Amino acid sequence: MTEDQQSCGQRRKQPVDALQLGPRKRPSAADPLVHYGHHFGRTIHALCNFQALLTNGILRMGELAETPEENFTTEERREHHVFQELLKSVAGLEECLMQGGDEEVDVVAELLTKGASGARGDDTISLKGSVLDWITPKGQNLTGMLLCPAGLDWSHSETKAKLQSGEIIVTGDQWPLFLYADYHYDSEDPWNSLFRSALLVCAYKHVFMSPSSVDREPKATHSGNARIHGMTRITLPSIAYIATQVRFALTSSPVFLHTDTVTDSERFYTSILDIFEDPDENQEVNDLAVWWNRQIFPSYLMAQWPLVKNSALARIREKRAQMKEALVPDGADDNA
Repeated sequence: MTEDQQSCGQRRKQPVDALQLGPRKRPSAADPLVHYGHHFGRTIHALCNFQALLTNGILRMGELAETPEENFTTEERREHHVFQELLKSVAGLEECLMQGGDEEVDVVAELLTKGASGARGDDTISLKGSVLDWITPKGQNLTGMLLCPAGLDWSHSETKAKLQSGEIIVTGDQWPLFLYADYHYDSEDPWNSLFRSALLVCAYKHVFMSPSSVDREPKATHSGNARIHGMTRITLPSIAYIATQVRFALTSSPVFLHTDTVTDSERFYTSILDIFEDPDENQEVNDLAVWWNRQIFPSYLMAQWPLVKNSALARIREKRAQMKEALVPDGADDNA
């Protein structure tokens, strides 16, 4: 953080939607906040207007601090949750924002924006070619089928023609088949295998572990993004981020633009976040998170695994427990 932490005083600007991308800003010099922006964009919120997020967050902590939670809309509550996650991820940021002035807040927003947009751009370029390589090992073009909305039949010639011509307009909240394991959608159980496709797992490993980790024998000589940022478990927004990147990689669009109504990437990303945050979907979402941690961070679940009976470790634990029990004086429990 910079040393001139001046005031953040009272920002009286009209609140705007912080969870929509704002205008592009001039790049700034390298700074630790750019580093934080990289990870925040990938794991907390990818399409964030940091200027609005900081402005509205400061208002919530300041003059709106006494306002009852129920007075805020669902979107405002989600935005404040994202703001709180940002404060947790950057040491000293809350003090900087509350004690700094408008200029300091502007600099913080610009640096975070640079980090998030830079990471998104790097991932877009890196995945564009890799995704096509993964799905076309035999020279088959499967992009149309993978992008086909679940519930539509790509093998039906009329449906295919209407999708290709644009007669059938696909919006961001019409989720494509590539999100499903084996690209199979069950209309009777739409949660079945959703967000569990091998393509998504490959892309996640490519971005967070290393491109070579997609192979069975990783060859990377540098730490991946997960290790660099101390990431030991997946985040649900990171799944939405990877899904959005893969969807874009499958399209013919050359540049990722949140305003692109053809790819409709922003609505796609937000619609996934909506289902992840829906309390009615908690069981399915929690099961999904466990499944993803097993794919990406298997050591995260090791503590929950029971010891193998009669293994050396199990015997060591058993013997230690017996020794501790033998050291307890008779009647100690009665006198407790």
